[in-house]
Amino acid sequence: MKKYTAIKDIENLSETIKQAIELKENPFQYEALGKQKTLVMLFFNSSLRTRLSTEKAAKNLGMNVMTLNVGETWDLEFEEGTIMNLKSAEHIKEAAQVISQYADIIAVRAFPSLINREQDELEPIITNFIKYASVPIINMESATAHPLQALADAITIEEFKRSKTPKVVLSWAPHPKKLPHAVANSFVEMMQKRDVDFVITHPPGYELDPRITKNSIIIYNQEEAFQNADFVYTKNWSSYSNYGEILKTDANWMITKEKLGTAKFMHCLPVRRNVVVEDAVLDSEHSIVIKQANNRTFAAQIVLKGILENL
Repeated sequence: MKKYTAIKDIENLSETIKQAIELKENPFQYEALGKQKTLVMLFFNSSLRTRLSTEKAAKNLGMNVMTLNVGETWDLEFEEGTIMNLKSAEHIKEAAQVISQYADIIAVRAFPSLINREQDELEPIITNFIKYASVPIINMESATAHPLQALADAITIEEFKRSKTPKVVLSWAPHPKKLPHAVANSFVEMMQKRDVDFVITHPPGYELDPRITKNSIIIYNQEEAFQNADFVYTKNWSSYSNYGEILKTDANWMITKEKLGTAKFMHCLPVRRNVVVEDAVLDSEHSIVIKQANNRTFAAQIVLKGILENL
């Protein structure tokens, strides 16, 4: 693996998931691999699970870790040919090259604006780091994708599935804030590559990018979609067609114990209790969100391991 900015960067997904699960038995078995190597993590936006799990993964491999909260430090310029006489103090061309001298791997987290769809889909931050950095790049969530989360999700489903082809449902749920599409996009892409019976459910108007959903089944009735489900993965996202807008916050789409049935409940966290999902689900044996969050470490670790082996 030479970088991990999209799921397609994994050559053998099934083998990668298998190896990630094996890592959990002995997380320090490759501790010498990252000795005298440095991971620099750049956060243009806040993070809890991604930040801590990626740092832990790197340290499990013996790496040094440096973290920079970019949004609190300095304004970077990404436009070509710009006259930098306003607030931006440094161009990505210099910044990426300089950071590359301090790092063996650079990990970047940068959210979308949710204002300009065309601009967000260009992925200006992570695309420019890939272009100008001289070391491998890892996507810790970008404007349109969260491949580390999707890998952790796939690991979790593999561990908990009870049939060869489980039914997996991605369900929209209400939320008071407008949220990006990155987690949902990457989960869809990941499930399309796995041997699962996959269904997406959401209210009309919340269709994701059709270039991502492709031929995936979409059902606009949540209870119908949940029938015989083995896993229900819940996430809110704003409108794609009316980009970044909240069209409705229908409380009837909250996940309840009655609707969930015997399915396993998944969510990337953080989650708003009794808005996205009721307490009776989160606090039940059907919820695997904590174990799912734990797998963030091993998703990051197997990615870092693959990159380190190719340095």
